[in-house]
Amino acid sequence: MDVEGSSTLSGNGAQSVESRSHPVRRHLDDAVYQFTQQNLPACKPVLTPAWVISMFFLIGVIFIPIGLLCLYASESVIEIVDRYDIDCVPNNFKSQKVAYIKDTSVSKNCTRYLKVPQNMKAPIYIYYQLDNYYQNHRRYVKSRSDKQLLHGLQYNDTSSCNPEGENNGLPIVPCGLIAWSLFNDTYSFFNGSDAIKVNRKNIAWRSDREHKYGKDVYPSNFQSGSLIGGATLDPNIPLSDQEDLIVWMRTAALPTFRKLYGRIEVDLEEGDLIMVNLVNKYNTYSFGGRKKLVLSTTSWLGGRNNFLGMSYVAVGSSFIFLSFVFLLLHVKNPRPYGDTNLSWNWKGMSN
Repeated sequence: MDVEGSSTLSGNGAQSVESRSHPVRRHLDDAVYQFTQQNLPACKPVLTPAWVISMFFLIGVIFIPIGLLCLYASESVIEIVDRYDIDCVPNNFKSQKVAYIKDTSVSKNCTRYLKVPQNMKAPIYIYYQLDNYYQNHRRYVKSRSDKQLLHGLQYNDTSSCNPEGENNGLPIVPCGLIAWSLFNDTYSFFNGSDAIKVNRKNIAWRSDREHKYGKDVYPSNFQSGSLIGGATLDPNIPLSDQEDLIVWMRTAALPTFRKLYGRIEVDLEEGDLIMVNLVNKYNTYSFGGRKKLVLSTTSWLGGRNNFLGMSYVAVGSSFIFLSFVFLLLHVKNPRPYGDTNLSWNWKGMSN
């Protein structure tokens, strides 16, 4: 009797669970069916001519002021741009620029003067700009080892860094063409006889410093070959503190790009004559590249870039123009709504 009772209870329990699962399954199947047949509740606006014209005009009215505001913010940024790669070549090397940059016996020191056009409020950002420099070349971009940058010699596979993976049978840290070609021009600034201090800390992304470059990874066997690409690195400073390298390793997508060199944290007055002592060592002459020094303030939108503002103005103007075109077409050739052709809307068919 006990066995039969237990079996009866177990059978009733199974039936109750099955009976409860049927509505859930049925509801799920119904939802899937409505989804596949596109029968779910949805907003289906009726695109009448008046509604379309109004929306086009409203979008244009919103976009144009936003674009003008972005252009105003961009134009409020003060920039000083100085191309120095040509003027810093001695006259007797003007026709032999590649020979000049490769000759270590020739001085690469150069002095430039920059006049401040308007008051520039701190912080003033210092960039170096390179033109016709394709950091996005596939082989160049792939020539690095992110695991080595984070773990150092604990990760010995440098095959991805070729042709700058090893030297004299020892791995190079950091390896790869990107690190090998590190920018090595230097700048110092003077306002009259007073030196202007340049803050070169925190110029790289914090996420890069803390998560992509090891705090216990030090340069090793770097720029020790017969062909030197760019700057050297202090072997006593970990890669996480080598911010010039971290900035450079973020490759640019376009052939013209700027990279942050440092910050001037004092105001510059209108009319100040800034003397720049620079060392012109980086070879851009072999491939027809150009080098520029840029001093720039910022706005709430960032640096000077008119593209965003012009895009907003162009899109807004286009929408307003199209709204007037649609309005003229609607006034000239009005079309009746589709529901006027339905039988129950015909005149004289009330019965």
